[in-house]
Amino acid sequence: MLHRCLWDAVFSGRASRSEFWWFALFNVIVAIAATIVDATIGIELFSIAAGLALLLPGLGVAVRRLHDTDRTGWWVLIALTIIGLVVLIIFYATPGTPGDNEYGPAPAA
Repeated sequence: MLHRCLWDAVFSGRASRSEFWWFALFNVIVAIAATIVDATIGIELFSIAAGLALLLPGLGVAVRRLHDTDRTGWWVLIALTIIGLVVLIIFYATPGTPGDNEYGPAPAA
């Protein structure tokens, strides 16, 4: 499922916990690699490019993860507050609703 969220900024449907956290790990690895390359060449180019390239797919997988917990994707806006980041991490770590919900069928683990 990781390949879908890398190339498509899909905001509909649901994402399993594993899909979300694997994408988060991928983001961390890309950020570290981009930072190393930037430090080597002395220009902050790759970090900006990687951040822009992963912005919409990251938002998409975050919204789909919220859909899996039966919450609207608009909850991502709570990240604009400091306490909201903690709330979102709790939402992302919460198991999804079993079976179908209003956002679609349950994702395959």
